[in-house]
Amino acid sequence: MRMLFIVDPLERLGLAGDTSYALMLEAQRREHEVWTCQLEHLGLEHDDPIAEAQLTLVRPGATPAEAFSVEPHVSIPLEAFDVVMMRKDPPVDTAYLHATWILEQARGKTLLVNDPRGLRELNEHLAVLRFPELTPPTVVTRSARRLAAFQREQGGAIVVKPVDGYGGLGVFVVRDGDPNTSSLIENATGAGTRWTVAQRYLPEATAGDKRIVLFDGEPVGAVLRVPARNEARGNLHVGGKPVRTELDVDDLAIIRAVAPVLREHGQLLVGLDVIGGKLTELNITSPTGIRHIEALEGRNVSGLVLEGLERKARARAGQPS
Repeated sequence: MRMLFIVDPLERLGLAGDTSYALMLEAQRREHEVWTCQLEHLGLEHDDPIAEAQLTLVRPGATPAEAFSVEPHVSIPLEAFDVVMMRKDPPVDTAYLHATWILEQARGKTLLVNDPRGLRELNEHLAVLRFPELTPPTVVTRSARRLAAFQREQGGAIVVKPVDGYGGLGVFVVRDGDPNTSSLIENATGAGTRWTVAQRYLPEATAGDKRIVLFDGEPVGAVLRVPARNEARGNLHVGGKPVRTELDVDDLAIIRAVAPVLREHGQLLVGLDVIGGKLTELNITSPTGIRHIEALEGRNVSGLVLEGLERKARARAGQPS
């Protein structure tokens, strides 16, 4: 296969935990062509979507300089790739939105992972509210007064985060008795200018939040992200510790409920965040976790994903599976 990975600049990738790097390594091992580009390298020639892409040699390494060797940029139609992996990290801003419109022009010409329509329609923080029975009590508001009332309704502790947030940025636990409560709420809402997601604080968060990685609606692995001391967030890049875990009955029920919606929206590679048996986020832009699962369990999770991509690419091309 010829694969294009739309990623952040290679020199900025945190290789120790980067799922894109794990998938590129596995693709290289399977002797697929690996090409890379950034968001700004996408474009249209009339109605033909193209990328100014670089053929990329990928190898094990501790730093991007060790891990990647690239050829000069070449203009290539997206239809020349068997798979196009949209792996640009958030924010889902105007440039990201425009990129999804360009990718729309490649529909039916290549396998798009994840589908650009779904990337637009399924906000990572709000999409979980399609499954209210699976989520903690939640409000979305610009009103500091409503957040304060919601905090009282939920027993005095809530988590607030921006609708367009990512990577744990802007996530606060707001508790009764904290002298900074008013400031935290004002900051979260931008003094009434930004929509904020607020959820009941789940005490189980101290034991970690579970990242479940799905491919085509099926679990390929999970990792528990345990917050560092004096830290409310389990995100690994802010000091969370990856711990081996298993799927339980609550996790399996969540997967059964969300899988049809993910398939309907063309979301193949997805990360679910679960705390205390409750679905808190649905990660579709560039979900991580694969490298940590592989390190903890000693198995090739990237291989499972690549096998799935190979099957789908063959099916799209009308080849036998």
